[in-house]
Amino acid sequence: MKTQQSVRLTQYARGGGCACKIPPGELEEAVARLVPEHRPDDLLIGVEHGDDAAVVRISPTRAVVATADFFTPVADDPRTFGRIAAANALSDVYAVGGEPLVALNLLGWPREVLSGGLEVARQAGCHVAGGHSIDDPEPKYGMAVTGLADPDRLLRIDAGTAGLPLSLTKPLGSGILNAMHKATGEVSEAAVEVMTTLNADASRAALRAGLGCATDVTGFGLLGHAFKLARASGVSAVIDHRAVPVIEGALAAQRAGHLPGGSRRNLAWVAPHADFSGLLDEVLLLLADAQTSGGLLIAGEIPGAPVIGELVPRGDSVISVI
Repeated sequence: MKTQQSVRLTQYARGGGCACKIPPGELEEAVARLVPEHRPDDLLIGVEHGDDAAVVRISPTRAVVATADFFTPVADDPRTFGRIAAANALSDVYAVGGEPLVALNLLGWPREVLSGGLEVARQAGCHVAGGHSIDDPEPKYGMAVTGLADPDRLLRIDAGTAGLPLSLTKPLGSGILNAMHKATGEVSEAAVEVMTTLNADASRAALRAGLGCATDVTGFGLLGHAFKLARASGVSAVIDHRAVPVIEGALAAQRAGHLPGGSRRNLAWVAPHADFSGLLDEVLLLLADAQTSGGLLIAGEIPGAPVIGELVPRGDSVISVI
C-alpha cells in the first residue's frame, strides 16, 4: 500500500537507514588510526575489529556497554522511522550480549520521531533520558545507548571457531524494500515488522546456549558482516545462499530495479576476499543488501533461527557462497 503522508521524509534524504553508512573500505581506513598500540585491560571490546559496541569492565562481574547509532529516514511516517531507528541502535547492545539500560536521543528534526523511539525503548526496558538535537535540513534520528553485560559472557565478533554453524535471526531484504519505499511511497509492512523487532530474544538465547560470537547485520549486508566476523576470528565463512531467509516482497522489488547504492559498494568491498562460485549478481546483491535494523549473525545455533552456513578453517577465501 502507499502512504498518505503530505510530507515524505525519505525525499529529504540522499540515502536511507544503514544504507547511508560511509563505504566499508573508507570507514576501516579512517578507524584504523584510532586503534591504540596497547589496549587497556579493562577495555574488553574496542575498535579493532568493528564490533557493534564498546565494552568496558567496571568490576569483576559487570561491564558497561556503550554505542551510538543514527541515520536518515527509511520511512515516511515519523513514528515508524523512530521505531526502526531505536530498534537499530538498541541492537548494538544486544549484539555484544548486553542489556540496554538508558538511551539518549540523537535528533536532527523532525520532532515526531521521538514518540516512536520511546515506544521501542520501553519494549526493551530501557530508559530514555534526554539527548541532543540540532536543526538539520536532512532528517536524522538515532540513539546513544548505554547497557550492562557480564564481562565473562560476551558476544564478540572475533570469537568464532571452525566447525561452528552460522545462524541468521532475521530475513534479508530491508534495504531493497526501503529503496522501493523511497522511490514509490509503497510501504512494506513485512519490512517494518522485521526492522522494528528487537534482537533481545536472540541475544539472550545465544548467551543461554553458551555461545560467544555474534554480530548484527546492518549497513554492510550479510556478506560484509560475515566477512568481518570471519576475518576477525581467523577463519573462513561458507554461506549457503539457498538457506538465507528473505522478507516477503523483497525479491520482486529487487527484480523491479530497487536497490540501495550501499549494496553494490558492499559487494565490491568483499569480492576480492571471496569465492562466489559463479553465482548471479542478483543473488550476490541480495546477500550484500544494506540492511537496516537487521538480525544477529551468530556462530552457533539457537531455536528458531535458520542455519545459513558454517565457519571453517581459514582457506584461500575469507568468505565463500555456495
